[in-house]
Amino acid sequence: MALISRVGKRLRRIIQRPGSVELTRYEALLPAVEKLEPELEKLSDSELTERAGKLRERLDGATAFTDDQLVEVCALGREAARRALDERAFDVQVLGTMGLLSGHVVQMETGEGKTLAGALAAAGHALRGKRVHVVTVNDYLARRDAEWMGPVYDLLGVSVGWVEPAHSREQRKEAYGKDVTYGAVAEIGFDVLRDRLVTEVDDLVQGAPEIAIVDEADSVLVDEARVPLVMAGSIDHNDADEEVATVVRRLRLGLHYETDSDGRNAWLTSAGSSVVEKSLGGIDLYGDSGSDRLAAVNVALHAHALLTRDVDYLVRDGKVQLINAARGRVAELQRWPDGLQAAVEAKEQVAATDRGEILDSITVQALLARYPEVAGMTGTAVAVAEQLREFYRLEVAVIPPNTPNVREDQPDRIFGSPSQKLRAIEEEIRKVHETGRPILVGTQDVAESEELADKLAKADLPCVVLNARNDAEEAAIIAEAGKKGAVTVSTQMAGRGTDIRLGGTEGASREEVAELGGLHVIGTARYPSSRLDGQLRGRSGRQGDPGSAIFFASLNDDLVLSNAPDIPEGIDSDSETGEVTDPAAHRQINHAQRVAEGVDLEIHRNTWRYTRLIERQRAELLEHRDKVLRTGLAAEGLEKAHPEKFAELKEKLDDEARLEQLAREVLLFHVDQLWSDHLAYLTDVRESIHLRALARETPLDEFHRAAIPEFHKIIPEAATRAAKTLEEAEITDDGLDLADNGVRRANTTWTYLVHDNPFDSDFEQTIKRVRSMMKMKKA
Repeated sequence: MALISRVGKRLRRIIQRPGSVELTRYEALLPAVEKLEPELEKLSDSELTERAGKLRERLDGATAFTDDQLVEVCALGREAARRALDERAFDVQVLGTMGLLSGHVVQMETGEGKTLAGALAAAGHALRGKRVHVVTVNDYLARRDAEWMGPVYDLLGVSVGWVEPAHSREQRKEAYGKDVTYGAVAEIGFDVLRDRLVTEVDDLVQGAPEIAIVDEADSVLVDEARVPLVMAGSIDHNDADEEVATVVRRLRLGLHYETDSDGRNAWLTSAGSSVVEKSLGGIDLYGDSGSDRLAAVNVALHAHALLTRDVDYLVRDGKVQLINAARGRVAELQRWPDGLQAAVEAKEQVAATDRGEILDSITVQALLARYPEVAGMTGTAVAVAEQLREFYRLEVAVIPPNTPNVREDQPDRIFGSPSQKLRAIEEEIRKVHETGRPILVGTQDVAESEELADKLAKADLPCVVLNARNDAEEAAIIAEAGKKGAVTVSTQMAGRGTDIRLGGTEGASREEVAELGGLHVIGTARYPSSRLDGQLRGRSGRQGDPGSAIFFASLNDDLVLSNAPDIPEGIDSDSETGEVTDPAAHRQINHAQRVAEGVDLEIHRNTWRYTRLIERQRAELLEHRDKVLRTGLAAEGLEKAHPEKFAELKEKLDDEARLEQLAREVLLFHVDQLWSDHLAYLTDVRESIHLRALARETPLDEFHRAAIPEFHKIIPEAATRAAKTLEEAEITDDGLDLADNGVRRANTTWTYLVHDNPFDSDFEQTIKRVRSMMKMKKA
């Protein structure tokens, strides 16, 4: 059997199947790790730290770990964890550590100890002199894990810190100066953007990126890969067209406008156009005089028709707050591109937020691509193994569970309508609750979670709700979800970062709950990704616990209507309950999910095709900017352009180092301003590029033709503008007032994530536009 297993692993590797990293090498090292334990146990704490220090000396500058080095890193880490946390790492955690140290994405099931494995790997990389960033999905986990694992790092002589939104520049600089720094992906990205705008070397907070270990790797590297992180500067108030918002609010679907089946596009009918034109004073929306209002109408229609309160966003504390669909949380720093954000604020009649000029931006994928070495850990990597390989050249190592999974995954139950499905879910909760088993119900969005909670309350089935409205209490809610008789209704469970322990945090009734059957998980619908289904199921059956999971679905769920609405004929349902047992219904729902996953992958690919060029341009510009920041290049250029003016300024200032800084600030201002203008130009090009397909041109090629010549103008144009600034400047006894000479940076800056409405492929976008125009003509 062992021979067959080894042959199977090698064959899987040869044909490049997902999850194909062979573990044989690492498994063979486990006895050597265990053999070192008695020797290390005899050491005092200081001797253990000294032993780690000697390993650091031997590892210094190593490009990779030898087998002997892997063994010692893991043995030292296991002993440090035993002393600091009273947790001896299981063999599977040691395997996970080795996989991370070798640059893989390791798949470890929920509750199997990914946090410790990640910490031991981070310490190992730090011991070979590398700066390590442990990238988390939120700020809470960054601080929790850094503090939790801190004693382990201390015993290994490795320093650790974390960054969070409340930290000052000095605190950030200190945190990034540690061997290991924990931070949410957004926070680390925002610090990258802030560093790109500094005018003095001492203001930089991050060093050069070296190693990233990504927690919830599939969520960060795949689900959020195309999300842009934005640094903006304040321009003025972001006023939406209130008159347009009022008009659009009165429009009705099917009469005044239509939407496509996947809910990504909306357009006016001829009747709708007539109503809008008349309401706005008899303008011609499609003539030259109405073109400005047409853009406002389109964005207001998008906000009205395609974005739903309590699904896509909340209104809380007088503000529109976006909901992260993958996590079910409020995305605190997220907003739509400015026009759409303002339109939603007008729709909900809340105060408009400031409008910002984008100073720089970077996608999550580009952020992680900066690191020469990336590894990751998650419970559901195999399903996206091909994407991890395609976009990051990462392979997946599947780590077996420490204790076999005995969870019972029950077949989906399918119903004809959502209302029939909801009744069946309520009955399922009642039936299981009567046994005393804890129940976790995973819903699709805030609105659904609250509707279900209301129904359960009326049926005398009390529950605790975890959604974007109360995500601040999520750790406490999840921690108690395994208590006897508990019913917890939650939106997306991915990245919650807290295990559900049978019996609750105290574990007093653990054995009783286990005897009852453990945690029962109910999904109220299939998610657009099978990984999200798996993440919800994985909340039950942790570390060999008993448990069960079941999903309910409807042939009229959004997943089916958006991705596979053509239901085969002849599928019958039970006349009383509405339940459908025909295998064709199961095939239809599975097909809809595969379509959704395929669309998401194409969106990812399409976004990366366009952003890849931008990232190359950004890297080239930043190399020039860094040279300006660290040398006297700016002063040399200005002196060459205007020697007399430069000599006069030098005489007035009587300080060559302040003079260099002055020249540097002038040149960097123009470099940064031109880059901001370039990004705005590329956004305009990208939004109109689909129409090029009508002329049988390749949109991506056209994008490159537009983007490349404009980029090459930036550096020479910045030098020209800087020289002109100096030429026109009036020099006083105090030197040069940069603000009076137009060198004025934004007085307020802020960061946020853009909730980009997903692109379709270029072809699909074009076809939809043509289709809508044809509908207009027919009407």
